[in-house]
Amino acid sequence: MHQYGANWMNPMASVAPLPVLEALTTAVLVIDTDSLVCYLNPATEALLEISAQRAHGQPLGELLPMGATLQAALLAAVEGSSTTLREIALERPGSETPLLLDCTVAPFTTWSGNGLVVVELARVDQLMRITREAWLQERQDALHEIVRALAHEIKNPLGGLRGAAQLLDRELPRRELREYTRIITHEADRLGGLVDRMTGSFRVLGREPFNLHAVLEHVRKLTLVEIPEGLVFERDYDPSIPELTGDREQMVQAVLNIVRNAVQAMAGRGVIALRTRVRHQFTLHNRRHRLAVEVWITDDGPGIDPAMIEKVFFPMVTGRADGTGLGLAIAQEAVNRHGGTIECVSRPGKTRFTLYLPVEGDA
Repeated sequence: MHQYGANWMNPMASVAPLPVLEALTTAVLVIDTDSLVCYLNPATEALLEISAQRAHGQPLGELLPMGATLQAALLAAVEGSSTTLREIALERPGSETPLLLDCTVAPFTTWSGNGLVVVELARVDQLMRITREAWLQERQDALHEIVRALAHEIKNPLGGLRGAAQLLDRELPRRELREYTRIITHEADRLGGLVDRMTGSFRVLGREPFNLHAVLEHVRKLTLVEIPEGLVFERDYDPSIPELTGDREQMVQAVLNIVRNAVQAMAGRGVIALRTRVRHQFTLHNRRHRLAVEVWITDDGPGIDPAMIEKVFFPMVTGRADGTGLGLAIAQEAVNRHGGTIECVSRPGKTRFTLYLPVEGDA
């Protein structure tokens, strides 16, 4: 079967033109009767992080180390039967999280009579992520609408309250009485500032090119100025990441809020790791992007209470007595407005916030 080369067009020409397979977002591999790879489409290259040229001629078991279950499915396909393996965990070198896949193995015969096997891989974890993302987005959108309406209703009487306190301050004859009106004015200003922070991320979004690594470095340096001792940053940046388009200042604020949240969780002492990677053929908000950027912000703090993990991005939800519960909500709103999303996983000793951002023009 190797005479067709890495592109492997002829066996499929009479059934499905190769450009059709090339355009699929589903990962497809074609295997010969010796269980060697004849062809894989770009979606498979992105999923398994291997080029078609390198994979061509390799045993399938080396690309998909699924053990005896895969071998049994291949034997069944050679005998003419199709098999679907559900939720198979596939470990990846250098990755902490395995891929969760549905794997369908089916026989295929070309017009020339060649017997082949088609392997189709579908990411279950990605589908679960998209479904969960949509569910959370609906809840958060509804909550944000409530917050905006509430902020509007608070600010209107707040202005009148502050004005009345200032007028009363001028009329009171005794200095000790004016101290009370100043407390009213101060608290009104504080409440107004809180409302502004709740609604501050809704300003017009800038649309200028910016360097993501420059944003991360700005946040790192700013944090080290605030916490000069006891805090260590580890960096692992992908130099191939192109410039993004959006509002640099809002992105700085989003990353800063996440990093400050980590610093507070670690009480100012510990390690924060910043990592960036390019993701290919990635879906965000039901839109497929040829290129997306993945940012990891990881800390070695005590972790987030499991009861709080689903609520960390909701406004006014916080695990600290002195917290406002706005930092992560503002961060998520800013990332969402850039077409991206944030995820969080946590256990004692390791909390990771993952930002996914689309590269402009690659949808």
